[in-house]
Formats: sequence, C-alpha cells, structure tokens
Amino acid sequence: MSKTSGGKTKVAIIGSGNIGTDLMIKVLRTAKHLEMGAMVGIDPDSDGLARAQRLGVPTTHEGVEGLVAMPNFDEIEIVFDATSAKAHEHNASILQPLGKRLIDLTPAAIGPYVVPAVNIGDHLDAQNVNMVTCGGQATIPIVAAVSRVAPVAYAEIVASIASKSAGPGTRANIDEFTETTSAAIEQVGGARNGKAIIILNPAEPPLIMRDTVYALVDAPDLDTQERIRNSVEKMVADVSAYVPGYRLKQKVQINPIAEGSPVQTLMTQEPESAPTHQVSVFLEVEGAAHYLPAYAGNLDIMTSAGLQYAERIAALKESNA
Repeated sequence: MSKTSGGKTKVAIIGSGNIGTDLMIKVLRTAKHLEMGAMVGIDPDSDGLARAQRLGVPTTHEGVEGLVAMPNFDEIEIVFDATSAKAHEHNASILQPLGKRLIDLTPAAIGPYVVPAVNIGDHLDAQNVNMVTCGGQATIPIVAAVSRVAPVAYAEIVASIASKSAGPGTRANIDEFTETTSAAIEQVGGARNGKAIIILNPAEPPLIMRDTVYALVDAPDLDTQERIRNSVEKMVADVSAYVPGYRLKQKVQINPIAEGSPVQTLMTQEPESAPTHQVSVFLEVEGAAHYLPAYAGNLDIMTSAGLQYAERIAALKESNA
C-alpha cells in the first residue's frame, strides 16, 4: 500500500457534492490512518473543489480521467466514489484494473455490501465494496440486531431526510436506493423479505433525519422479546460509536400481530415460521455538521460508515507492514 512519509494511506474522493465534501472534511479532521490525496469533480466551480483547494488538497475537475492523470495518482491506494450509481460503473471500470481499492458510496452495488456495525470484518480484502445507502446504514443494523434473536419474516424501513440535504446524486438514484437497500436488508440484515422507502421532506426549517424500522418476527415469549430489546439497544450503542448523533427516538415497541392480519401479502418468500409480533424501532440521526448543518444526518452516517471501513483496512495494512 502506498503511504506518505508519515505512514498514512492516501485516499481520493470522486464527487465534489454534499457527500464527497463532507467526507473530505472528515478525513482531514478526524482520520487516524488516512490522508487526502485528491478531490475529484466535474464542475470546476463546485463548492467542494473550491474548499479542497483552500485546504491544500490536490484537485481536478476532469473526473476519473483527470484523477488518473494526476502526478500523485500512483500514491493513492483507496478511492471513495461519491457520485452516482451509473457514474460508479464507469469509474470502477477504469480504476479496478489499475489496482485501486474502491469504497462505493452510491447505490451501484457492484461489490459486496458493508455496514460497519454488522459486517465490517467480512470484506476487508474486497477491491470494491458498497456502503449501501444512508437509509441502509441507519436501519440495517437494527434489522440485524433483531434477526440475531428471532427469525425476521419481513422488514420494512422508512428513511426520511431533509430535502436540502439531498443533492443531485441522491435525487437521481431514488430507484437504486430502494432496490439496493431492500436487497441489503435481506443479505446483511438477515430478513427473509425486505422493503425500503425514502422520503425527501421539504419542511422549513429542515428536519433531522428520521428512520423507522418495522420487523415481523417469530417471538412468542416474553424472554425472546426482552432479548430483542437488549440486542437493539446494544446495536444502537455500536453504531453511535462512529456516528455520535445516532440514537433511539423512543423505546423499542413489540406488539402482537392480530389474528387474521394479512401479513403474508407483504412477503415474496414464505417465512420459515409464522410471525407472531411486530417490532417497531424509531431512530433519529443528527449530523456532526462538518459540512452541512446538523439536520443532514443522512450525510453523516454515510460518510462515517465509509470512513470507518477505510480506517479499518488502512490500519490492518499498517499492522501487517
């Protein structure tokens, strides 16, 4: 792995919008094992590139091709992609053959899903990993916490974010958001059936990110229900260790499913056992306000997750050097 003289791993960020700029500031302010090597955009007048230049970060407005042409390109080992799902396919086709490690912050889902609190150790050797979505990073840990205790026949998540925190990349990827998050609810969260919904809330003043998780589970006894509550609370603590603004909005609710409720209509796959209860978890995510104000928790949880993964692989490489 290429490193600076100080031992830190150089990274590049493609995408000078909200997510990319927030991530750059996190790397500069908080990273222990990473150093900014380049900020890449396609709009020479973007605020992200202007900020990078003021902060002494090398920049290019010529996209991934401009990154490859930069004189320090060979020193860069890890590349974060904060563009769009379609753009990531192009970027990956250029960078992967050149041996770069890619951390995808778009819903392209080319590589395996990574949600740090759930499976950060599972894909440390992957060349291209996908950080799912902001809603996925907020809610999949909760689904996983429940599924570790009781079978989850169906999990539905609703992510509500301030419209002002959703840049053009987010708006262009609504379909990919729902598809990628739904798949990761099943593959990482452990639900047999998963569904995701995103709401762009135009309220003024902007509202903080809110997430709701509904899970249908087989948990007929009080002991199992208490273990579900404890598992969720522990998972919230695990996520808040790297996203300090992540918290439960109220206590975990577990209610019996009324006899005759047509819950089977929600499922494309038959559950192994019939669900007996609905688990409802209400979350909010306050951002660290590194770039956008604190209402943009959707930015904070996404960039914090990507940074957490990059820090882990950089630290692992350093320990093996």
